[in-house]
Amino acid sequence: MDHLSDAARIRRGVIRLNRRLRQERGDGSLSPNQLSVLGHLHRHGPSTPGEVAAAERQRPQSLTRVFAELETEGLILRAPDPTDRRQSVLSLTEAGRLAVEDDMAQRDAWLARALGTIGETERGVLALAAEVMERLANAEVDGPGEED
Repeated sequence: MDHLSDAARIRRGVIRLNRRLRQERGDGSLSPNQLSVLGHLHRHGPSTPGEVAAAERQRPQSLTRVFAELETEGLILRAPDPTDRRQSVLSLTEAGRLAVEDDMAQRDAWLARALGTIGETERGVLALAAEVMERLANAEVDGPGEED
């Protein structure tokens, strides 16, 4: 099988599973962008808006409103960067940590139940695939039309 058809099958599977996981979130849930910001701060600790945007592969300007919403909702704190007063540092509040952990728990509970419907070998394949997908998500490859 060629790489393009493999890519299309994997993309479809990832998109469908992602949609289903989003459906399993509770009402009044965080938006995908809010969740990605909170998730970054949960995994990496306090970060500048630029660091969050770069890690999420977005421009800082496109997350400005998200940062403001999360701050208004009391889910993050914004403080001056102690080393560069022109910058700010974002950090999770206790409410933000609880919100992201609750969101993850809801989706993890559904996925754990769904994983119970498949065999041990298939679960092992998915565990390995998860590691590979993490590496792919962080891969630096040439864009369209760019070659070494």
